Order: sequence, then C-alpha cells, then structure tokens
Amino acid sequence: MEKKINYKGFDKDLKCRGFQYRCGETYKLPNGEKPEICSNGFHAIAEDESPLNVFGYYAPSDGRYCEVEMGGKIRKGDDKIVGSEIKIGAEIGIAGIVKAHIEWVKKQLIKDHPETATNTGYKSAATNTGYQSAATNTGDYSAATNTGYKSAATNTGYNSAATNTGDQSAATNTGYKSAATNTGDQSAATNTGYNSAATNTGDQSAATNTGYKSAATNTGDQSAATNTGDYSAAEVSGKDSVAIATGYDSKARGARGCAIVVAERGEWDGKKYPLLAICAAIVDGETIKENTWYTAKNGKLVEVKE
Repeated sequence: MEKKINYKGFDKDLKCRGFQYRCGETYKLPNGEKPEICSNGFHAIAEDESPLNVFGYYAPSDGRYCEVEMGGKIRKGDDKIVGSEIKIGAEIGIAGIVKAHIEWVKKQLIKDHPETATNTGYKSAATNTGYQSAATNTGDYSAATNTGYKSAATNTGYNSAATNTGDQSAATNTGYKSAATNTGDQSAATNTGYNSAATNTGDQSAATNTGYKSAATNTGDQSAATNTGDYSAAEVSGKDSVAIATGYDSKARGARGCAIVVAERGEWDGKKYPLLAICAAIVDGETIKENTWYTAKNGKLVEVKE
C-alpha cells in the first residue's frame, strides 16, 4: 500500500506552536491523550487539500516546509488533520510545496474529469512542453506548467501554481496563496497573491511579488528579487544581484557582492504606511553580513534578530 504523505509548515527554527521538531524523528502523544484540532496533537495539511494551504499557517517569507507521515488516531478539521503520531520527513521548501500542489491538482482533475488530462476550468491543469508555446489557466485550484523554450505559463486561479522551466520564459500568477516558479535563463516569475512565493533561478531574471507576507527569491546571477508586500521578504544569492523589499516591516538578504534595498515605513496613518527612508548597501561580508536578513530602522539597515 502506498504510504500517504502530508505536508506541514514550521517557523524558521523548525518549530510549530513552540514545539521543536527534527527531520527524521517520530513523535507521539503520551498514553491516554487524544488528538484535538487546534488543541492537542500533531497537525498537517490533509491529503485531500492543497499543499499550498501551509502558506496560510507559515508564510513563505519565513516558513519552512516538510513532508510528514501521520499515524495513530487521526481527526479531520477544515483543511488539516491532527494525529497522535507524526514522522517528520524531508524538508522540501517552497519548491517542494509547489511541486506537490501541481500533483494534487492533476489528481483532482483526473478524479473530476477522467476523460481528459488538460482543462482550463475549475480544478484544472494546462500543460505544454512545446517550443515557443503557452500554457494558460484561470481556474481555481489549477496549475499551468510549461517546459518549452521561449514559453509562458500563466495562472490567475486561487491556490494555483504557474511553473515554467523554459529559457527566456515567464511564469505569472496572481492567485491567492499561489506560487510562480521559473528556472529558465532571462525569465521572469511574477506573483501578486497573498502569502505567495515568486521563485526564479535563471540568470539575468526577475522574481517579483506584491503579496502580503510573501517571498521573492532569485538565485540567478545579475538578477533581481523584488517584493512590495507588507511583512515580506526578498532574497538573492546569485552574483551581482539585487534584493529589494519596500513593504512595511519587510526584510532583504543577499550573498556577498549583491545589493540589498529596504524601505523604512512609519505606522499606519489611516490610509497607508508612509515612506520614511530607503536604505541600500552592498553585502561586503563585514559591515553587511552575507545571507543575513536586514530591515530598515531609523534610516539605517539593521540586522533582523532571529
């Protein structure tokens, strides 16, 4: 029998509700204790729900994500389950959650529409691997996937993913709790969804995210990660790249030789968070540490206390 894999989110220290977890370890409730949703036991996203729902509990800006196996007594809640036992599997990150979501969408499609593998409606998937081609999907819970050269994957659906690995291509997603992922060179991943992630590994590329508590990540050389959402994060690890975070209480980090730009904003004035200052610096490894989160305060870049 195929084992059931669930997905669980954690904070930056791999903790959930203050409890410390470790990959590869199994945890059980003491004898006599029963699992209760949001009260007692070990929680994870239910297998019949989108893996992207983990973003609602631990946002991409500072969350960590693992595969888990649930056991013992299990109870079902709205979009999650709680069990008396849990085994923490591999840490898969945002990319792994996106991949799992795409597979989940395909299963929903086959279940609802066994006569077709491609559909642009609700709970549907558009897949295209052709040269200079496009996969477009506006349905809820849907995925647009394209691996063709010079191609585009576009998805505006709720809880959806647009994935493109082609060179000079674009993955665009405006859906809530959604992800746009692109690994092609000279390409762009754009996402405006709440609690979303825009990830790009191509050189000279751009990852752009405007969602609240979202993450824009770019590992390509001479690339840019831009995030304008409040409480969000921008990160770059490629050479000579720039991480830009302009939302309220946001942060940025980069590898040595990259630049980080962070906006400082005042408290809510009834209409907006007023802009107070723009702070920028080159990550030199000394004054500005590499791979370290910085925010803007009192007109200066200050290290985020983890």
